[in-house]
Amino acid sequence: MEQEQAPRWWAVVAVMIGIFLLVTAEQLPIGLLSQVALSMDVTPGVAGLMVTVPGGVAAFSAPLLPVAVGRLDRRIMLTLMMIVMVIGSALSAVAGSFGLLLAARVLVGISIGGFWAIAGSIAPRLVPSDQVAKAMTIIFGGVAAASVLGVPLGTLLGDLSNWRVAFGALGGLSLLTAIALWCWLPPLPPREPVRLRVLAQQFSNRGVRVAVLTTGFVVVGHFAAYTFISPILQDISGVAQRHVGSLLLLYGAAGIMGNIAAGAFAGRHPYRAVLAIPSLLLLVVAAFPLLGVQPTSGVLLLMMWGAVFGSVSVSIQTWILRTAPNTEAATALMAFTFNMSIGLGAMLGGRVVDGTSLPIAMWAASGLLMLGALLVLRTPASVVGEKSR
Repeated sequence: MEQEQAPRWWAVVAVMIGIFLLVTAEQLPIGLLSQVALSMDVTPGVAGLMVTVPGGVAAFSAPLLPVAVGRLDRRIMLTLMMIVMVIGSALSAVAGSFGLLLAARVLVGISIGGFWAIAGSIAPRLVPSDQVAKAMTIIFGGVAAASVLGVPLGTLLGDLSNWRVAFGALGGLSLLTAIALWCWLPPLPPREPVRLRVLAQQFSNRGVRVAVLTTGFVVVGHFAAYTFISPILQDISGVAQRHVGSLLLLYGAAGIMGNIAAGAFAGRHPYRAVLAIPSLLLLVVAAFPLLGVQPTSGVLLLMMWGAVFGSVSVSIQTWILRTAPNTEAATALMAFTFNMSIGLGAMLGGRVVDGTSLPIAMWAASGLLMLGALLVLRTPASVVGEKSR
């Protein structure tokens, strides 16, 4: 049995680094947007497609790639996804036109979706059952680490040299990670091939339905507000623009702490961990326009925001492992929902901000978070094998 094998912590670390690089690649254009726009002679709005395109591609590649590869060993698939990332990053670095750059970003999106769909479900195959929570905390720590280290360092490298060097460096690190994945991961044949029928069957399970819908409400609500965190800090909290970047580093650091705390708590109490996420985010986001009107209070609320949202991935994935008939298929659906919700949240938030104001957008986001909390409240804790208190 795979769970009786010795824990493969180097394999867990390799998967974490893969997640770290992919999330960094997805978000890095935000920090290099102006530089790329100037270099490619496009408007900043058009340059923003570098973020939109891979997000949309990742959303669809997450559920479809596991279906397409069938019985392919997941060790091979994860390694191939990192190689696709190498190619996408290299093409980004040498792109002579914006069209080619977007084509390269399509490859990055494929890599993100395919890797994420598999990575979230393999922790139980790498470590004993009593250490799965720790392994998942490490794997999903790559998400928060990308915000704290990856994106700022990539942006700094681009500023010190140029944006092509930043993308090239991502490609080089991705190649090293592909080698590590191949060397450290054991053979991972799929326990059950993911088929379209299997994907659809996941929704017949109440636990999976609740996890997917809650993720949608939480991520759409979060990004409807967080997309505009820079003007929120400046206009509501009175923070000077020059301090926003450093505050976002603190936000990411709080996210890492939230991920660590959630990994320990969700392993024992997945229901309460998932219920806490929309409930606490609701309080923070709704209170921000009322209580975050000074720099100090605004920063404190921002740290709370980061800590709570940093716990999303590991808490929801723990819920999935407890409830899904096919964890790989359910994780693929979760990756689709997460990536689509990012774009939807930013779009809806932008419409509300343009039509009304920042506070109204934050309260609208709070409404979505409330729906997520109510959905979990209406679900018995026994769905995830947890006793109600």
